[in-house]
Amino acid sequence: MSLPETAVKTGTAVSKAARPISSEEEYYIGRSVAARILASYKLLDAPAFTAYINLTGQSIAFHSEMPFTFGGYHFAILDTKEVNAFACPGGIIFITKGMIDLAVNEDQLAAILAHEVAHINHKDGLGAIKSSRWTEALTVLGSEAAKQYTPGEVSQLLSVFEGSIDDIVKSMVTNGYSRTQEYAADETAVTYLKASGYNPAALKEVLNAMHSKTAASEGGMMKTHPSADDRIKSVSAKITESQVNDFFKVRSKRFSESYGQFSK
Repeated sequence: MSLPETAVKTGTAVSKAARPISSEEEYYIGRSVAARILASYKLLDAPAFTAYINLTGQSIAFHSEMPFTFGGYHFAILDTKEVNAFACPGGIIFITKGMIDLAVNEDQLAAILAHEVAHINHKDGLGAIKSSRWTEALTVLGSEAAKQYTPGEVSQLLSVFEGSIDDIVKSMVTNGYSRTQEYAADETAVTYLKASGYNPAALKEVLNAMHSKTAASEGGMMKTHPSADDRIKSVSAKITESQVNDFFKVRSKRFSESYGQFSK
């Protein structure tokens, strides 16, 4: 093989190893992260309220930068009193019963979901994967000899994949997102709420409710580097006005009726 041909093949391999995670790969990673979460939490059996949560979440997602994902957005309720929410890569979002109990109307519920949709759009979960893992995976996937994987290559890929899931779950559940990521998700959530017709001040109201909680649960919106109080101060500057329109009462009634059945 000539030197130019070698250079081209080497450049191609490097470019493959440097490419971002595709939407399809993100979907499968997110499913695996969701499976890990469901190994620790049980889904709440509340089909009617879960459908209501999905309608609210879908309306927020539709007004985001990424209205559709490879596998679509899916919202589910975890049967725990912990105040928590998890955004898995690709569009699977879990919200705990404890978190829902903080909301007093649909706008506040939408604010919680908007924050999680923002994490997905910002790819914060994927950002937790160590770059060395992804480079290692793409080195195997991108090589010409990998058209038919050897047992060793399959084992290597499985190890890298499992390690990537560990990175994300650790970031979401144990460590929490960074101060910068949380502030950015709050700011973006305000944009989503405005675009969807919800009151952006509802996010501040939810953060105030979180701040009043004496016992913070781990992960999601509660176990973060910035405190709820710091986040309130940060997001307040982004909320220029309250957007309580004629449909606010309709939404509040809809929430009360749905929540009333859910909380029984």
